[in-house]
Amino acid sequence: MSVPEPLMTDAEPACDVAVVGAGPAGLMVAEQLAKAGLSVRVFEAKASAARKFLMAGKGGLNLTHSEEFSRFVTRFGPRSGDLAAWLEKWGADELRAWVRELGFDTFVGTSGRVFPADMKAAPLLRAWLVRMKSQGVQFHMRHRWTGWSDDGRPVFQAESGRVEVGCKALVLATGGGSWARLGSDGAWVALLQARGVDVAPLQAANCGFDVGGLQGRDAGWSEVFAQRFAGQPFKSVVLRFVDDLGRRFERQGEFVATQTGVEGSLVYAVSSLLRDCIARQGDARFELDLLPQWSPERVQQEVLRPRGSRSLSSHLKGRLGLDGIKTGLLYEVLGKDGMADMQRLASTIKAVPLTVVAPRPIDEAISTAGGVRLEALDARGMCTALPGVFCAGEMLDWEAPTGGYLLTACMSSGVHVAQGILDFLQAGRD
Repeated sequence: MSVPEPLMTDAEPACDVAVVGAGPAGLMVAEQLAKAGLSVRVFEAKASAARKFLMAGKGGLNLTHSEEFSRFVTRFGPRSGDLAAWLEKWGADELRAWVRELGFDTFVGTSGRVFPADMKAAPLLRAWLVRMKSQGVQFHMRHRWTGWSDDGRPVFQAESGRVEVGCKALVLATGGGSWARLGSDGAWVALLQARGVDVAPLQAANCGFDVGGLQGRDAGWSEVFAQRFAGQPFKSVVLRFVDDLGRRFERQGEFVATQTGVEGSLVYAVSSLLRDCIARQGDARFELDLLPQWSPERVQQEVLRPRGSRSLSSHLKGRLGLDGIKTGLLYEVLGKDGMADMQRLASTIKAVPLTVVAPRPIDEAISTAGGVRLEALDARGMCTALPGVFCAGEMLDWEAPTGGYLLTACMSSGVHVAQGILDFLQAGRD
């Protein structure tokens, strides 16, 4: 993308607002401000905008969720009260209306998740960028933010060299610390901490975990299980977990076995509880119900039926429909001796114990927890330690499960920050 270098005169700033980061939060800030008549420039370290957004849409772009607002806001855990203020003004309904304004229909899937009609992210992003350019937003790709100059201007490293930008307000929307190859590398943490901004340590969120404690191993599946079942899904199971603080989780869904443990939507939904429990006590144990539609009594009855000359695996498949990875998991947990104990086998089918000992590395996570603490910002989204510097999106200290909650809150924070900047600039004129 060919664009002029920013102006850097002392007499006049290059723009009213400079936005660092061309993800959903930064783009939403820029669009809102451009609509209000401000001159806006967006700076992005990568060669193109919203790479993580496009990656998330490869399997079908989950925009938001259709559940009632009172339920929706609970998905943000301890930060639900803080994010409710943003989402009340611009939430799931507003996001769907915004998509329609760009010329795309949406639909609600069977899970309550909302998708664009064509399920794709790229056409939506293209339409968004075209509209923003028509509003006067200028984009500067391959411009990596590196901090501030001695006189307080944001500094970028571009292909042409060092670039300083004059602006009246600066928006940081640089993402968290996951998927560094797509642009969210967490390099901003040290820059803000050096300026006195309070930042909570980044942690993996919506992440997989390594299992441990199986048949005496500290971590990981057996070689046989990993070779046979890594990459395969556990479908229609119920995951139950009670942490050391008494917090409970129970939900039906599916997840996937990996080479070292587990990942997938059902695991992501409980990942914050598992992660925090591991941090406090070294591990976390949950249970899986492999046949949630069957009562314990019925499972026991079928397991204890005489099987004659049939193998145990054939018996479990014929009587209970258990085979493949579910049967493999039972052998992995119980071993041959445990599988021979029919009473123990029956009870384990309804409550397979699994212990996870570590979250996967942060760069493998879908998103991150931690970031700029909301207490370090004023009501407008501005850093109290850095007047004129605003923060939006995933780099803030909140988290949410997958299901459209992440994207909705990122974009909502962009709308919130845009209004805060308008108030800030108006106060400076008064």
